[in-house]
Amino acid sequence: MSRADVDPAVGPELEPDAKLALATAMLKEAERDAVARHRRTNMRRRIPLLPGLIFLVIVTQVPFVVTLVISFMRWNLMRPDAIRFGTLQNYIVVVTDTRMMAAILNTAVLVVSAVGISLIVGTALALLLNRQFFGRGIVRTLLITPFLIMPMAASLMWKHLIYNPVYGLLNGTLKAIGNLFGMDAPQPEWVSAAPMVSIVIALVWTWTPFMMLITLAGLQSQTADVIEAAEVDGASVFQRFRYLTVPHLRQYLELAIVLGIIYLLNTYDQVYAITSGGPGTSTTNLPYEIYLTAFRKYDLGEASAAGVVVVIISTIVATFGMRLLTSLAETTPAPKKKGKAK
Repeated sequence: MSRADVDPAVGPELEPDAKLALATAMLKEAERDAVARHRRTNMRRRIPLLPGLIFLVIVTQVPFVVTLVISFMRWNLMRPDAIRFGTLQNYIVVVTDTRMMAAILNTAVLVVSAVGISLIVGTALALLLNRQFFGRGIVRTLLITPFLIMPMAASLMWKHLIYNPVYGLLNGTLKAIGNLFGMDAPQPEWVSAAPMVSIVIALVWTWTPFMMLITLAGLQSQTADVIEAAEVDGASVFQRFRYLTVPHLRQYLELAIVLGIIYLLNTYDQVYAITSGGPGTSTTNLPYEIYLTAFRKYDLGEASAAGVVVVIISTIVATFGMRLLTSLAETTPAPKKKGKAK
């Protein structure tokens, strides 16, 4: 076969329609080759990630599937002969049991109060750190430090170094103030008197830096020209904050709330270390109730069902958070390049 038979640019022997059909076929073949090469390139890039993906599936998804299967089983370690599969009783207990309902209520109180207070305090600290002052880097590092401490270590610190009625910081401070004025200061047992408040304060101390970082990132993405223009027009500090800063920070605040809810739904260390869910069940949240159900009540089926419910709630909130994060990335304007003045 000659070159004139395959190349439409050569060989006037072919009809125009035949040349067009041949050129189209060659173009489609080239496109298929390009797609195949692109797929092979992507496959070569993904092969090194395959071991990590397999490890991630084994560590996360396989245990969840096992938990999902156990959640449909009547399985109590105290009654090994009564194991039975194919029941919804565990989920019925989760949504009707008074202890579970109390744990759900306590979880909502802990999450809402801790997220709300830490968001307010974190926003206030971010507004302060957004200003220029001497030693701002050191102050920022010190404010971030609580978030870097292990939750169990922080919880034990709050319980023994701060809340302890004998040698804790709070009662020691009250005693020193009382001695200064010649009076006997009260020495309350903080954990027993206000158990929920004690846990919330520890959570706020831990998660305020997280909220501060997100809010500070939003503040630093705000253009200074708008603020300066509003200041020139005579807007007060409160008006600039109310009508300019807050609308700009709305998406960042929403993101901080969503992520805070996701993380604080799984609060366990503070409850276990500070109050152990007491007095009674006044501070028992869902993760700690799941622990009690599995390792004190030995009911693996009910504990698995409660864990699946927590995963579903966390997944719903996480899905909303990812959509919010995507919208934030799409709507955040790119910084404008300043041109040289002519």
